[in-house]
Amino acid sequence: MIGYAVKLTCSPGEMEQADVAALRAAGFSDRDVLDITEVTAYYAYANRIADGLGITIEEWIPEG
Repeated sequence: MIGYAVKLTCSPGEMEQADVAALRAAGFSDRDVLDITEVTAYYAYANRIADGLGITIEEWIPEG
């Protein structure tokens, strides 16, 4: 699952049906694959919006 999310984030144009098949082979349902994809895509979207607007991290959030 993590490998799928990293690939989707870093190399979205390289995603293939084999990536989904690997998740299914690991026991993830089609709904699980959809959820993984949506959460990964949402975080990419939200981070790009924040970066594009120059939003900084709240002072109370420790940098990791």
